[in-house]
Amino acid sequence: MVKFAPPLSTAVGYGVVVGLGFAFAFAMILTTFVLKRYNRELQTSEMFSTAGRTVKSGLVSAAVVSSWTWAATLLQSSSVAYNYGVSGPFWYASGATVQIILFATIAIELKRRAPNAHTFLEVIKARYGTITHCVFIVFGLMTNILVTAMLLTGGSAVIESLTGMPTAAACFLLPVGVVLYTMFGGIKATFLTDYAHTVVIFVILLTFAFVAYSTNEVLGSPGKVWDLLQEAAKKHPVEGNQDGSYLTMRSKEGAIFFVINIVGNFGTVFCDNGYYNKAIAASPVHALPGYVIGGLSWFAIPWLAATTCGLSAVALESNPIFPTYPDRMDPADVSAGLVLPTAAVALMGKGGAAAALLLVFMAVTSAMSAELIAVSSIFTYDVYQTYFNPKAPGSMLIKMSHACVIAYALLMASFSTALFYIGISMGYLYLLMGVIISSAVLPACLTLMWSKQNWWAATLSPILGFICSLIAWLVTAKKQGGSLSVASTGANNPMLAGNVVALLSPLIFIPVLTYTFKPQNYDWQSMLAIKRADDKDMAALAHMDPEMVYGGHVENAEELAEEQRLLSRAAKIARSLTAFLTIALLVLWPMPMYGSKYVFSKKFFTGWVVVGILWMFCSVFCVGVYPLWEGRKTMAHTFKSIFLDITGKKKFGKAAQIQHGVAVENDGIVTPTEKVSEHPKGLET
Repeated sequence: MVKFAPPLSTAVGYGVVVGLGFAFAFAMILTTFVLKRYNRELQTSEMFSTAGRTVKSGLVSAAVVSSWTWAATLLQSSSVAYNYGVSGPFWYASGATVQIILFATIAIELKRRAPNAHTFLEVIKARYGTITHCVFIVFGLMTNILVTAMLLTGGSAVIESLTGMPTAAACFLLPVGVVLYTMFGGIKATFLTDYAHTVVIFVILLTFAFVAYSTNEVLGSPGKVWDLLQEAAKKHPVEGNQDGSYLTMRSKEGAIFFVINIVGNFGTVFCDNGYYNKAIAASPVHALPGYVIGGLSWFAIPWLAATTCGLSAVALESNPIFPTYPDRMDPADVSAGLVLPTAAVALMGKGGAAAALLLVFMAVTSAMSAELIAVSSIFTYDVYQTYFNPKAPGSMLIKMSHACVIAYALLMASFSTALFYIGISMGYLYLLMGVIISSAVLPACLTLMWSKQNWWAATLSPILGFICSLIAWLVTAKKQGGSLSVASTGANNPMLAGNVVALLSPLIFIPVLTYTFKPQNYDWQSMLAIKRADDKDMAALAHMDPEMVYGGHVENAEELAEEQRLLSRAAKIARSLTAFLTIALLVLWPMPMYGSKYVFSKKFFTGWVVVGILWMFCSVFCVGVYPLWEGRKTMAHTFKSIFLDITGKKKFGKAAQIQHGVAVENDGIVTPTEKVSEHPKGLET
């Protein structure tokens, strides 16, 4: 691993991992208590997994940004910038933004077709039955396992390099705080902590950018970075880049990574139940803007982070302040994701090391909370309730969710530790993920988008595509590398072959199977029949009317019809908007620069950096400021209630129930004798 001594002490590593984890857990426990006491938010099984289906676009976009900001977003993007130059950050950002934007269309369709679903797998079960359901459960869980393994392997490698904290300890301790606040707050906890984590990430990345391009003694301006990158290209030109330069979009290996990145990230968005969870939790009118704003806001993170840290590492390697001087970084360290922390140390010393540690901690924990909710939802609703206890009450469902959160965290901590000891890095997993899961993308999407896809196509095409992708990956590795090893199977060309075959082979299997065994002509009714969980027992125990609980209102026919009208309108907008943005990011912007073989001039590079910084500020406004404005009424109500409660001017909780005549009827369901005029759904977060 790294050849330099950790800039921070081991105690700092334990302090951040354990101390911040418990701090977030305590804050979430307190927030859950406050929301229950003052906003009538009861932690039912529905609230745990769907947040009452009333989250607004600001928090949805913040949650999308946070969930998509993995350790790999910061670490792998900086690694490809180090390897391929300015093309790497753009290929990473554009190749992983379009999936989020395109997912907005699927999010709208999910809310239209199955308004009461908890997971996308319930939709598969409703349309195709048990066998297909089980196939997609396997692919869904494989997606969550790969993503969580990347989070823990990448995060623990950085923590070890910066503090000397043992990798195994980091793998087991990183999830502790996440498990605690996820158990107490459910998906609402992930939304609120995602917001806090995202704000911290933006602040740190902007700090890195201003230090590198404005105040650093060695760099200090985009022009100086450009000069040093020119010198670096003369000493060690980039193979496959135009003129060997770090300052061109014309990069052969970068383009290969671009394709791998696009394919792999289709799998980790469209097969990850965590993104469907957020779509389900979003209020119907807020799903589309939430995903589009979130995707465009996220673009700035890997682009600016990698353009700053990845290129700074190249520019500073020949300077004594660089930790590995006079040597270049070891390729194993680059693959492990250590470019960003190494560059941070070179730029800001111990302060940079502390900032990088905090940055990676935020990225790992926020994304992992989404994975915990995703897996617990699958286990609770698609396994336990579907196959073991169909009549399970809400109290039992939430117990199953809590048990799954703990069990999954322990399993993944052990698995990630094992990956470390056998030499599998975050970079390897990032390239591999599309090979494993992307064959399920098209059949999953067409389940919601195409009425003719039949059982045979939905069930067999993921399996056949997976088999074909493994063959393409391993045969290419054996042919080019001579043997099968971590090095040969992790090379770009074998990964490219496996990823492309995984995503595109269902384009053949689906129509062949559909028209060979007769199209289905599905009428969508079984999806509409999916029911919400029965949480009446939990409401009774809390002495609350289920209809009066935040998010507990069940829409009547008139309200459902209005929702469907709004969603139909949003679906039309989503298709045209997402198509335009996808073409713009993948074709109109990068391809002319790639085809022209242009090498950035000093002025162009300066403008490139300035655009990245300005885009980041726009992202800060969209996901940092806008959610506060959107939730201003709820926050004002909550703070006013806390003040009135503390000063004794108004009673809340059980005292308020007695004061307002709340009585428990014979059936155990609480019925307020005085209905409030405004339904709690108006107090949306």
